[in-house]
Amino acid sequence: MSESTKLVQDAELAALDRLVGTWKVTGGAEGTVTYRWMEGGHFLIQDVDLEQYGERITGMEVIGRERPFGAEKASVDIKSRFYGNRGDTLDYVYELDGDVLTIWGGEKGSPAYMRATFNEAGDVLTGAWVYPGGGGYETTSLRVTPADR
Repeated sequence: MSESTKLVQDAELAALDRLVGTWKVTGGAEGTVTYRWMEGGHFLIQDVDLEQYGERITGMEVIGRERPFGAEKASVDIKSRFYGNRGDTLDYVYELDGDVLTIWGGEKGSPAYMRATFNEAGDVLTGAWVYPGGGGYETTSLRVTPADR
């Protein structure tokens, strides 16, 4: 576990530490993504550099529990917002159950989601994005740069 996650007593969020590092993504989107903890361990940052459907997609995603101004408690779900080079602001909910990572588009239970499974070593994540109406694509991520431990 990285130093940042040791600061936060949130087991569900800390479990996402297994994403930390750089991953080569193949499938319907191709390129790299890098996950790193923001100082304090409350937020995981994903830096994105992909090509999908012939377009380059770059951006940053902030992953953690929402705690709006004035709120005493953080959100139950681990939420994120992606900020992209095309002006997109996309919201997701992250859920990790054992070796299965689900990223819901918008809200938990959405018909748009990605479900993928880590291999035993934790350096390959294989699954698929599913879109409403039958769309989607298979995806594989291979860790190419290990996390700083």
